[in-house]
Amino acid sequence: MESKFKKFISYYRPYLGTFIADLGCAFIAAGISLAYPLIIRYITNALLTNGAVSAMTIVWQMAFLMLGMVIVEFFCNYYITTCGHVMGARMEYDLRNEIFNHLQKLSFNYYDNQKTGQIMSRITNDLFDITELYHHGPEDLLISLTKLIGSFCILCQINLNLTLVVFFFIPPMGLFAYYYNSQMRRAFRKNREKIAEINAGTEESISGVRVVKSFANEDLELEKFRKSNERFVETKKNSYRYMGGYNSGINAFSSLIYVVLVVAAAFLIGRGRIQPIDLLTFLLYINVFLEPIKKLINFGEQFQNGISGFDRFYEVMSIAPDIKDAKNAVNLTHVQGDIRFHNVFFRYSENTAEVLSQINLTVNAGEYIALVGPSGVGKTTLCSLIPRFYEVSSGKISLDGRDIREIKLKSLRRSIGIVQQEVYLFAGSVMENIRYGHPEASEEDVIAAARNANAHEFITGLPDGYDTDIGQRGVKLSGGQKQRLSIARVFLKNPPVLIFDEATSALDNESEKVVQDSLETLAKGRTTFVIAHRLSTIRKARRILVLTADGIVEEGNHESLLAQNGIYAGLYNMQFK
Repeated sequence: MESKFKKFISYYRPYLGTFIADLGCAFIAAGISLAYPLIIRYITNALLTNGAVSAMTIVWQMAFLMLGMVIVEFFCNYYITTCGHVMGARMEYDLRNEIFNHLQKLSFNYYDNQKTGQIMSRITNDLFDITELYHHGPEDLLISLTKLIGSFCILCQINLNLTLVVFFFIPPMGLFAYYYNSQMRRAFRKNREKIAEINAGTEESISGVRVVKSFANEDLELEKFRKSNERFVETKKNSYRYMGGYNSGINAFSSLIYVVLVVAAAFLIGRGRIQPIDLLTFLLYINVFLEPIKKLINFGEQFQNGISGFDRFYEVMSIAPDIKDAKNAVNLTHVQGDIRFHNVFFRYSENTAEVLSQINLTVNAGEYIALVGPSGVGKTTLCSLIPRFYEVSSGKISLDGRDIREIKLKSLRRSIGIVQQEVYLFAGSVMENIRYGHPEASEEDVIAAARNANAHEFITGLPDGYDTDIGQRGVKLSGGQKQRLSIARVFLKNPPVLIFDEATSALDNESEKVVQDSLETLAKGRTTFVIAHRLSTIRKARRILVLTADGIVEEGNHESLLAQNGIYAGLYNMQFK
C-alpha cells in the first residue's frame, strides 16, 4: 500500500512548482470567500452604531477592498482553471506514455491472456479519471478544509454554544461518509471491469466485422453486446445505490444541522445570549461551512473513480516483464547467423504441459532449414524462442556462440526478420508500411526493397502508387499483395536471420509462386527457418526437420525422408496422393 501511495504522488514531482502555485491560488480563493461574511458583519455593525451617513466612508473603503478581493479571486480561479488543467493533461500524458512503454516490454505471455479492448480501457478511460483526481483532488480538499476549519474557528468566536451544536454532527457524518466511500470504491472498480469488457467485445466485433457479416450474425453480436451492456448497467445501479445513500445522507445531515441550529438559536436569543447581527453572520458562515461538505460529496465520486482507475493502472505497472535485458547484455555486431539449441525445454506456464522438450539443434550461418510436423507440436513456438518472444524454461539458445539472453533484446530482434502467415499491416500508405522495416530508410531504399519482393509492379498500379492508403490492416489489398509488402518490409530491414512462418499457406497457387520466389530471393545468404504446411514449398530444402511432441524425430532432405517412409512420408502422401 505504501509503495502504491508513493507511486501515486510521484507524478506530481515534475510539476511541483505549478502544483504548489495551484494550491496557493486555491487557498487564497478559499480565504477570500471566508472574508466576505466578516466584511458584511463589519459594515452592518458600522451602519447600526454610526448611522447610515457617517458609516458611508467605511462602506466605500470596504467596497474598494472587496473589489480588490474580487480581482485577486478572478486571477486565482483563472490560474486554477487553466494552468491546473494543463498540469493535469501533462500528467495524463506522462501516465499514458509510461503504461504504453511498459506494455511494450511485456512478453507474448501477457497478451495471450488479455483482450485488446480491456487494455485500451486502461490506457483511455482509467487515465482520464486518474488525472481528474490528480488535478481537482488536492485542490478541492484544500479549499474544503480551508473553508471548514476557517469557518469553524470564526463560528467559535461568534458563538461557541451554537458552534458546538454544529460540531456535534461532524463525527457521525465522517463515519457515515467513510462507510459509503469504501462501498463506492468496490462498486466503481466493478464498473471499470465491466466497461473494459464492453470495450473488448466491441473491439473484437468491429475487427471481425467481415466474419460477422459473412455469417449474417449481426443479431448474435448485438445480443452479446446487449448482455455485456446489461451487466454494466447492473453494476452501475449498484454503485448509484451507494452514491444515492451517500449524497442523500450527507444532505440530510446538512438539513438537520439547520433545523437544530434554528431551535438552538431561538433558545439563545430568548435568553439574550446572542445578538441578531451575530446570528445573521453565523447563518452566513453556516453556508460557508456546509458548502465544502457538499463539495466533498462530489469529491467522493471523483476520488472513487480516480482511485479505482489508479488501482487498475498500478495493477498493470506491477507486472514485471518476464523477458528483459540482462545486466551484462551486449549489442550485436557483424552477425553471422550461427544458431544452436542446447537441450531446450519450454512450457507456457508452470501449470501447463511442456510444448518442447530436449531440443538440440545446430543451424550453421546461411543454412536454410524447414520445419514440418503435425499441427500443435510447437513449430511456431520453437521459432518464437529465437527472438525471445517467449523465454526457454530450461536449456539455452545461442547466436554466434553467445547465449541470446546475454544479447540486448533490440539488438537481437533487429537481427531477425519474420514473415508470418497472418500479415499485419498498419493503417496508412504503402510507403509507410514498407518503411516500418527501417524507419530511417530513403524512398529509393523502399522502392528497391519492393522490387526485390516482386511488389513494385502492383504498387505502381495502385491509384496513388506508394502513397496509396491501404486501409485498416491492409484491407484494400489482396492476400498475395499484403504478403509481398511484408516481405519488402523484411528486405528493407536486411536481417541475417529469417523466420518464415507458413508464409504462403493462405495464398492461391499463382500468388504462392510469386511470393515463394520473393522468399527465396530474400533467403539467399541468410540463416533461414521455414515453417511449412505445404510441403511442395520445401522440396528443394537441403535440410528438413520433422517435429513431433517427442521433439525432432526425423531429419534429412526431401528424397531421404520419403525413403525413410516415416512421419514426413505420411504427411507428404496425405497431401499429394
